[in-house]
Amino acid sequence: MVGKGASSPYTPGRTRRWLKVKIKHEEEFVVVGCTKPAGARSHFGAILIAGHRGGKLLYAGHVGTGFSEAQLSGHWKVFQPLRRDQPTVADPPRERGLTRIEPKLVAQVRFTEWTHDRHLRHPVFLGLRDDKDADEVMLPEDAP
Repeated sequence: MVGKGASSPYTPGRTRRWLKVKIKHEEEFVVVGCTKPAGARSHFGAILIAGHRGGKLLYAGHVGTGFSEAQLSGHWKVFQPLRRDQPTVADPPRERGLTRIEPKLVAQVRFTEWTHDRHLRHPVFLGLRDDKDADEVMLPEDAP
């Protein structure tokens, strides 16, 4: 969204009279796995997230930003006893090398919007929530 002063004429380029305002959404999602780390990243690359709808747990994308090094290490330790061989979502991602985990953890995630295929655009990890049960996490009504 762009905002400007009523008396400000349009001029090309960036000015202080025109402001670009980014609208962000925030929701909780069930953590269902993680990807392998790449580059300098340790422990894992991104978490895989999902939400409940119609009695199914549906994949909603992956979140790879917003983690500190301490969180990467700490969350990796939490993931280990929850590892499983089979996907827990009705529509699992087809990437190779995923670590799948029991759907017991809830993550708070900020994002800009939903894509047409029900994944998050520009997601950022905000933290794990221990005040919410994973079975209570539903996909929001505005998700495709």
